Amino acid sequence: MRRGASFCLLLSLSLVLLGFVHANPNYKEALAKSILFFQGQRSGRLPRSQQLAWRSDSGLSDGLFAHVDLTGGYYDAGDNVKFNFPMAFTTTMLSWSTLEYGKRMGPELPNARAAIRWATDYLLKCATATPGKLYVGVGDPNVDHKCWERPEDMDTVRTVFSVSARSPGSDVAGETAAALAAASMVFRKVDRKYSALLLRTARKVFQFAMQYQGAYSDSLGSAVCPFYCSYSGYKDELLWGAAWLFRATNEMSYYNILKSLGADDQPDLFSWDNKYAGVHVLLSRRALLNNDKNFEQFEGEAESFMCRILPNSPYKTTQYTQGGLMYKLPESNLQYVTSITFLLTTYAKYMKATRHTFNCGNLLVTPNSLLYVAKRQVDYILGENPIRMSYMVGFGPNFPKRIHHRGSSLPSLASHPQAIGCDSGFEPFFHSANPNPNILTGAIVGGPNQNDGYPDERSDYSHSEPATYINAAMVGPLAYFAATLN
Repeated sequence: MRRGASFCLLLSLSLVLLGFVHANPNYKEALAKSILFFQGQRSGRLPRSQQLAWRSDSGLSDGLFAHVDLTGGYYDAGDNVKFNFPMAFTTTMLSWSTLEYGKRMGPELPNARAAIRWATDYLLKCATATPGKLYVGVGDPNVDHKCWERPEDMDTVRTVFSVSARSPGSDVAGETAAALAAASMVFRKVDRKYSALLLRTARKVFQFAMQYQGAYSDSLGSAVCPFYCSYSGYKDELLWGAAWLFRATNEMSYYNILKSLGADDQPDLFSWDNKYAGVHVLLSRRALLNNDKNFEQFEGEAESFMCRILPNSPYKTTQYTQGGLMYKLPESNLQYVTSITFLLTTYAKYMKATRHTFNCGNLLVTPNSLLYVAKRQVDYILGENPIRMSYMVGFGPNFPKRIHHRGSSLPSLASHPQAIGCDSGFEPFFHSANPNPNILTGAIVGGPNQNDGYPDERSDYSHSEPATYINAAMVGPLAYFAATLN
């Protein structure tokens, strides 16, 4: 028996022994809910099509301090701040999901496009409102995090943050360029004018990122740190932005930038901060699907990454819990699980299309080797785990009821029209043991601890807080399994 086949058989047997093999979860339902979640994170004036009716208009004066309109976009997680660095990554991942799996999304494709456009409309404002500036956030996180209030009641200072030639931010600019370039391809066939605007703006923002190099963490300090510091530096975002612009334009100038940026890191994770693995998988597509020898380096780097993830690989650097979940870091671990699972699924898709295999030492890796691990992670998140807890809110019979999320945990305007001030939300709402009154359907929380436990406590933000980037990376794998297994 070939090693790839034996790997799959062993993994299947181990899952049976662990008692996790049941009927597949309803991936189509999970896909729909994973996209619906973004409506709960919306800032700005909500449209009539808004389905999560407990949310209302918010942040309608955003940008006023800079005399510009910066309304719209998404709150990143359970707070009321708009951080563009993770928001742009969320947008890039939603766009990549739609580009790779749009044909498998069925009726959810228009909803995915709408989720992307809610972000890109805002990112376009940030990139074009003031020449020479890129706005990168609205709301003072240090003030906001001391309050527990609905976005609709928000009375904290809505400070506006930006980067410029004198205060550079190549990381946030590179990611914004990637988001706009990726989204331009999503809309290319359905709204050519909008697609052209996205691509034109992506080019300008990337040029700014390259011309004025520096980390936005250095320029903005406590406005973004420790919340979304650029810990990995900005070279990965320059590579990421160039890679997406190359895919969107096919222009060799962006390939030349990729080559000029030189050797890069070999990480064993992928996140809003560290894009290297995403760059490698994105560019390996060209090597595998186009048989382009110039991109074989990225194919090798992508496979090196997979060898660090696969549980049976001799080069594995990834821990797994006893219940089978990848465990990278204690704070919001599921963000790494969903992002890595996206890369596993997507590289397997490229491999399947070309009947490609590779080796991790003496372990033969087939597309199914990657898909088994990817499916295991998706199923774990959807409730196939030791405590039978779905980590997607509103999916399955048992899911987190006390998520760390202001809008979800406080009564809606419809049920409590009186304003709830900065401090008024803590008692009785934040400290209450009652379930949240509003269900943030589709939200994936930070996830269990390394012992597969989940206390379901609102104050335990490392485990109970949802975030846009956790969901965005899950959309692709859910679309893949919904089309192939449901």
